Amino acid sequence: MSFGRVIRERRNVLNIGLNEFAERLGISPAYWSRIERDQEKPPRDELIERAAAILGVRMDDLFIEAQRLPPDMRANMATVVTAYRRLRSNYRR
Repeated sequence: MSFGRVIRERRNVLNIGLNEFAERLGISPAYWSRIERDQEKPPRDELIERAAAILGVRMDDLFIEAQRLPPDMRANMATVVTAYRRLRSNYRR
């Protein structure tokens, strides 16, 4: 499922209108609508973090849907890659 679709579905489950959601994020409803329709790439990190808080979902899950590492993991990219490869190697055994 795409980032925009995940956000829209969760927002609808919580009965939060597009205008209200965009206002809480501090952006235009038109811009957010384009994100939800996958006409825009996922937004900057700050908006993903705020969207997660509003929607009550794990920030990491939204970053995964946006096909990005969370900011704290990007700061330690070498460690993340090493840990991933180690886990992947152990899983294949």
